[in-house]
Amino acid sequence: MTPTQLSIAFFLQVAVILVTCRLVGTAAQRWFGQPRVVGEMIAGVLLGPSLFGALAPEVQGFLFPKESKPILFVIAQFGVGLYMFLVGLGFDREEFFKGAKGAAAVSLAGMAAPFAVAVAIAPWLLNHGDLFTPEVSQFEATLFMGAAIAITAFPMLARIIHERGLSGTALGTLSLSAGAIDDAGAWVLIALVLASFGDGPQVAVLAIGGGFTFALFMILFAPRLLMVLNRRIEVTGMDETLLAIVLILYLLCAWAMDAVGIHAVFGGFLLGTAMPRGRLTAAIREKLEPVTVVLLLPFFFTYSGLHTELTLLGDPALLAVAALILVLSIAAKGGACYLAARLSGQDHATASGIGALMNARGLMELIVINIGLQRGIITPALFAMMVVMAIVTTLMASPLFEALYGRRARAEGRL
Repeated sequence: MTPTQLSIAFFLQVAVILVTCRLVGTAAQRWFGQPRVVGEMIAGVLLGPSLFGALAPEVQGFLFPKESKPILFVIAQFGVGLYMFLVGLGFDREEFFKGAKGAAAVSLAGMAAPFAVAVAIAPWLLNHGDLFTPEVSQFEATLFMGAAIAITAFPMLARIIHERGLSGTALGTLSLSAGAIDDAGAWVLIALVLASFGDGPQVAVLAIGGGFTFALFMILFAPRLLMVLNRRIEVTGMDETLLAIVLILYLLCAWAMDAVGIHAVFGGFLLGTAMPRGRLTAAIREKLEPVTVVLLLPFFFTYSGLHTELTLLGDPALLAVAALILVLSIAAKGGACYLAARLSGQDHATASGIGALMNARGLMELIVINIGLQRGIITPALFAMMVVMAIVTTLMASPLFEALYGRRARAEGRL
């Protein structure tokens, strides 16, 4: 396709993406009580070969030509990273340090149990021969499956906590903190998989060392350095120059995390946590949140959906594998996080709520399995299975949380 043809296709793509995501997102919110973003995740799958491509393959191919996918990929990464920056703006640093011990326990349990499952099922999955590519070893398959099952839908978790009015509460902060630790650990493991898969040990060393150094800097030094932005907004307000500075900082942080082999989303999130609270964060949200949530984030769901072929699961044997992965993932992650929260001193309702929230995979799962598919670690069949797992566990999170925690919390005046 020529640049002009790509431009024409792009504008039509954006229109279709926005219409589909808004319609499905609204339906999920109004009719099923789900966060809008859950509907948008499903909308992405509907636009791919699983439905749109199956019903009208020529139209779908015209609307989403393969030449446009790199463009969609870049916009998707930019959007999801910017969304995580906004999530970081609402992160309570003081509550995090107060509950770091409990968060670490929940996070460790939420990773250990899924890895036990991965150790048990990885050899069996490899024997199928059509789930991992031939070059993948049992060690690599175990690490990848462990990370994929252990990952938490951090942006989704943040969205549910915000919509339920739990921001700043013990449950909200503990869940967010555990989710952040959990996902950071999962990304390190993904880096190890990539290193062992042919990129060399320097990839793992760079990811672990670079990620740790960056996180330490953002936690210890960046908040004081960024206070200059707080002083500026008191003088000039949120003018175009200040907004440009904030966006440049985001881009540099996203680049830094991508460059070391972690992911842009953590650069955005860590910058958000370091930003001075008060007028500055409120102004940033006012300027960036609408365009990020409405325009940019749907690109990521659509990009993932274009690579999801649920028709591959028509084989009863593959469907049984998908069901087993789903059941084991739910039991391992949700159960382990519940037990760890209880051992950390939380009551039954709070621990149940934490287990329900941590069990969602959502957006972060999609990021992980997209990397696996792009790098030739997993096949489209396993990709489709993991998309199903991501959607089902995410759909479960909100109603399960409501049943286990929400009703009781409202009755006791905690909500």
